[in-house]
Amino acid sequence: MLSRGAASGRALRGAARAGVQSPPIRGLRASPRARSAMPSWVIDRYGHNDVLRFTRDMVFPTIHFPNEVIIKVHAASLNPIDLSMRSGYGATALNMKRDPLKIKSMDTEFPLTLGRDVSGVIMECGLSVSYFKPGDEVWAAIPPWKQGTLSEFVVASGNEVSFKPKCLSHTEAASLPYVGLTAWSAVNQVGGLNKSNCGGKRFDFILDNVGGSTEKWALDLLKKWSGATYVTLVTPFLINMDKLGVADGMLQTGVTVGSKTVKHLFKGVHYRWAFFMPSGPSLDEIAELVDSGKGDLLKAKGEYQALHLCSYILHLGMVVTSEGRQPLSSNSASQNGKPSRGF
Repeated sequence: MLSRGAASGRALRGAARAGVQSPPIRGLRASPRARSAMPSWVIDRYGHNDVLRFTRDMVFPTIHFPNEVIIKVHAASLNPIDLSMRSGYGATALNMKRDPLKIKSMDTEFPLTLGRDVSGVIMECGLSVSYFKPGDEVWAAIPPWKQGTLSEFVVASGNEVSFKPKCLSHTEAASLPYVGLTAWSAVNQVGGLNKSNCGGKRFDFILDNVGGSTEKWALDLLKKWSGATYVTLVTPFLINMDKLGVADGMLQTGVTVGSKTVKHLFKGVHYRWAFFMPSGPSLDEIAELVDSGKGDLLKAKGEYQALHLCSYILHLGMVVTSEGRQPLSSNSASQNGKPSRGF
């Protein structure tokens, strides 16, 4: 029995001998080579600004999971955590998150791209993502354990991405996601403030982004034994893991968190730690506030006012209660059925 290729070849040769003109054979043409590199700012080691390097040969991001999307970056921004990461801050914990099973070999984070905020356009979607489509204008905050946004393209999970506010340009939008989500995490997720419990009501709430002696005097601004909450973004977790290793660092952090929580509880104040949490749904809510005009601090109410004030804290170093805000003194600073996102 002849194979299909052999039979067709023999038929063509027989037709040629019989004087029959054979049909023209369509030439094969390979598709253009898939893009494999892109421009990016990277670091190859930890240090100061001199470790930053511009390259046009950074590996092009690919979709590894069906819930991921590739974003063409129109604007990106840096945050204080990027400057700290440049110097090696959090390397132990972040590397454990990047490669928990130690499958890869040494220095898996390099070359490392910094940048957490991005505003751009969806270029490609994973198979389980139906909430977005190529061409959608989006914004996102990329978690620190992933490659950052100072590149031409970046890959993100669908649940980390949200539609960009229509009233903002890409440049304006790229300044908000990381700081906005950090404030939202502190106010809503950790502080427990929402429309139902703070709209038109008094709430005692302090968000500390400075640390140091702030914790000693800022508590006096709160009304004790009234549900007052003190939330700090100055956590020892990453520093402890860098200094003591994974096991000892986690143990030391647990002891510190537990002791401070109990100590402040006896003083009539709920003491909490907050940190950045990537969340597309939370960005949806923030985008809705921006587009609805509630971005005006003077018009904001309840949790929206708290969100704005906490955003100011992150940028300027301020503490806030429901009755206003107070700048931190100079000696208080410290050195120390629906479409799916693809969940």
